[in-house]
Amino acid sequence: MSAAAGLPGGTGGVAGGFPAVRPRRLRTTPAMRRMVAEHRLHPAELILPVFVRDGISEPVPVSSMPGVVQHTRETLKKAAAEAVRAGVGGIMLFGVPKDSDKDAVGTAGTDPQGILQVALRDVRAEVGDDIVIMSDLCLDETTDHGHCGVLDAQGRVDNDATLERYAEMACVQAEAGAHMLGPSGMMDGQVGHVRRALDAAGHQDVSLFAYTAKYASAFYGPFREAVGSSLKGDRNTYQQNAANSREALRELSLDVAEGADVVMVKPGLPYLDVLRDFAEQSTVPVGVYQISGEYAMVEAAAQNGWLDRDRAIMETLTSFKRAGANMILTYWATEVAARL
Repeated sequence: MSAAAGLPGGTGGVAGGFPAVRPRRLRTTPAMRRMVAEHRLHPAELILPVFVRDGISEPVPVSSMPGVVQHTRETLKKAAAEAVRAGVGGIMLFGVPKDSDKDAVGTAGTDPQGILQVALRDVRAEVGDDIVIMSDLCLDETTDHGHCGVLDAQGRVDNDATLERYAEMACVQAEAGAHMLGPSGMMDGQVGHVRRALDAAGHQDVSLFAYTAKYASAFYGPFREAVGSSLKGDRNTYQQNAANSREALRELSLDVAEGADVVMVKPGLPYLDVLRDFAEQSTVPVGVYQISGEYAMVEAAAQNGWLDRDRAIMETLTSFKRAGANMILTYWATEVAARL
């Protein structure tokens, strides 16, 4: 050891048997810890995902997501207004049609009177431009097979036929009042195809929040209850393999080149490394989706008394900020925004 190592300011940080460098000085009081915090959550960075279901007169609780409901049109408007009052930055709508309205090509997703389009008009009329109104751009909620696209004669998801459906859906959602669309199906070329369709229809101001790295995850289970999924099989041929991170960077470069305004990593906690890679390399803002399974784990553990719910919520959200997220989709958005 060098002589300097044991002196104040030396690399060892020890003098006379005691530490000369004391990081704990900056942890002494709540005020001190707040002042030196490297990352802070802000309500405007939070996005609230919400479900609206056709044909119900009262909200329907999602059993696997305590505190989350399938909204009626009226309660959705109230939830949007509450989010605005709390300072939440955005609200992402997912439509849940009647089973009888589902078909092989997801017609309800392009019907102007489909539940998602009606709900977009409701929310836009209720809150206007006071919050960024987003809509899920995918077919899985509206198809009778539950896949995110159109199937071919062999039962495989037909990438290019699906792009045509996405283009039509995008224009209908834009006309219904969405500020931002979330292409989430993981079809090759989806961002560019949708961007061209929107521009051709005069919707140049409608932005795209690309689900760029959407992994085939076990943590989507509660979400499938929330949207009444009819999925048969799995989505491994189009969602990303959990083993791959370099592939996500390829998707990032493609989506940005095709015109994505914001990119996303989904899920959140199992993919913080990918989120950090995106934050370091992306030229557009980066979002992360704290998905249903992540939410359900915390709520279930808290209900069993296994952890402190409020601390766990804030710790997980702060981890996304620390990894570089500019915005966070979380089912706790309104609650946390009010707390902040």
